Amino acid sequence: MGKNNLILKKIKNHFKKVDPVLYKAIKDLYLLEKVAPKDYFIKLCLEIINQQLSDKASATIYKRFQKLFPHGKITPQHALKLTHEEVRATGTSNAKVTFIKSLAQKVVNKELQLEKLDGMADEEVIKELTKIKGIGPWTSEMFLMFSLSREDVFSHGDLGLRKAIKKLYGFKKEPTRKEVEKITQKWSPYRTYACIILWRS
Repeated sequence: MGKNNLILKKIKNHFKKVDPVLYKAIKDLYLLEKVAPKDYFIKLCLEIINQQLSDKASATIYKRFQKLFPHGKITPQHALKLTHEEVRATGTSNAKVTFIKSLAQKVVNKELQLEKLDGMADEEVIKELTKIKGIGPWTSEMFLMFSLSREDVFSHGDLGLRKAIKKLYGFKKEPTRKEVEKITQKWSPYRTYACIILWRS
């Protein structure tokens, strides 16, 4: 058995022990992969585009957005050269165009040093990213999970996760934050993997 399979087995065994309901919902679980610091800006642009959109819609807009850059290489420097109208024409909202440009400006000005994020604690990363207009806790949590591959993150602001918990755990109405926390704290230190299971359920 390879190293990755052993890690996945350990995660699954943890859920089997602490939460049989979640364990039953496991379909295909994959290991998180760290993104290189040079790609953090790209990932944050993608997370901004993703906000409140289906995966299909955001993928379409992101492909169009990528085509605005020479050789499809998304950089903060070139993002600042694009007009508001050019970015808007990809299908993204006026607000999101402003957010992407604001992020690019902060990176170019070195107000946000993306390469330092990997060395920070989860709370520090969220504090740093939420200084940027248009990046809230949800976007920061997605970045922690899927760019920095932090294993123990749960996003209370994610509607899909709340709906999945409601369905799996038989709540009649939307569970309160306290009820959600009671369920999610036992998943630690693998709450990110629990989120993946919930999304796929």
